[in-house]
Amino acid sequence: MPALPSDPSHGGASPLQPPLWRQLQLTAGALASIRAGTSGSVAFEAVEPALRPGVQALGFQVLRWLGRAEALRRHLAKRTPPPLPDALLCTALALAWDAGQSPYEPFTLVDQTVEAAKRNPATRAQASFINACLRRFLRERDELVAATDAEPVAHWNHPRWWIEKLKRDHPRDWQRVLQADNAQAPMTLRVNVRKTAAGPYRNELAALDMPATPVAASGLQLARARPVQQLPGFADGACSVQDAAAQLAAPLLLDGLAAPSERRLRVLDACAAPGGKTAHLLEFAGPDALELTALEVDAVRSRRIDETLARLDLQAKVVVADAGRPADWWDGQPFDAILLDAPCTASGIVRRHPDVRWLRRESDTAQLALQQAALLAALWPLVRPGGRLLYCTCSVFREEGSQQIDAFLAHNTDARLRPSPGHLLPQSGANARAVQDNPLGDHDGFFYALLEKHPG
Repeated sequence: MPALPSDPSHGGASPLQPPLWRQLQLTAGALASIRAGTSGSVAFEAVEPALRPGVQALGFQVLRWLGRAEALRRHLAKRTPPPLPDALLCTALALAWDAGQSPYEPFTLVDQTVEAAKRNPATRAQASFINACLRRFLRERDELVAATDAEPVAHWNHPRWWIEKLKRDHPRDWQRVLQADNAQAPMTLRVNVRKTAAGPYRNELAALDMPATPVAASGLQLARARPVQQLPGFADGACSVQDAAAQLAAPLLLDGLAAPSERRLRVLDACAAPGGKTAHLLEFAGPDALELTALEVDAVRSRRIDETLARLDLQAKVVVADAGRPADWWDGQPFDAILLDAPCTASGIVRRHPDVRWLRRESDTAQLALQQAALLAALWPLVRPGGRLLYCTCSVFREEGSQQIDAFLAHNTDARLRPSPGHLLPQSGANARAVQDNPLGDHDGFFYALLEKHPG
């Protein structure tokens, strides 16, 4: 989490330490945008750069405890306030409800929230109401928190449908998944083995007082997140930021796969932006071993692939096209390997994107599952006999994972499921179907299924 602003006063803050009331105004504005359907990345990107780190840090904490805050607000107000005043009130409640995790003293937060309301014409008329609600909260906090403990959305800070779905999908682990979602994710690096090795790079980090723990095959998990500009050799491609679970894709797809007739392997990354897995494929196999095509349907996002490859001094054929419509881009030559990192609910990366749980709707899972099935059906004919397709999603929902693959195997008798991790739940590498010799450490939720095509 970026450093929080250290000066909560509203009278003598320096230009480098903006007053807390201003940070709270901007945090509430971002929350109101997210509630209206804007993604968190877009909402926080709209904040001016000098204030963005502090606002995002506050905003992430608010989003992690928004279920509790909304439950408290329902006890404090008979009617829901207008969107922006409500966002400001819920921002304060989310930050102050648990004194042990609050970034500021609750009294300071209340004072500065009221100041924020007074200083914004859009909330000024509600300042007295907000003040009354928060003063009552300070007086009755223990009773109000206890009154909301029995509400699942308040207790777990996820939508009710999400909680119920996790209970069905992972009856033994659903509580652990929800707890993991509310924790801060670690910063994990993928060391570029074409330039250095994890051991020597770890020593470089240690020399700069950046202790790290080995994870995955060539990954390092930092003890504390740092700006990438501080990482040695980052600008020259020595490493990339990538979660440990995501680092499984390249070795799973390519390990032991040989190209026929000594030619280069033809590989497709079907949904490639921002290019992290594209780059890892090239690093893992060696840039001269692959003829790699990276597809991305969004022209703006495809530029991120080019930027990623340029920093790492790697090359691939980047194509703006819909992976589900091969007639628009495929040259007719089969691929040896296809990576399908399919669009999904992102339910496995909630700790990195805490807005996701509040933006998703229950119907989204079924709609995305249909899209995933369509992509599998469109890309499977492009795999040569003996070739592979790696299907993955950053989701913990079985509808986007094991159920999707079970349905695919039932309708494609030429497909065989090779040893694969299956569902990897957040912060846990222990899974009955997991690759046992890969100590992932602390990681996001993911699903992997490696499919091999047999002759019909």
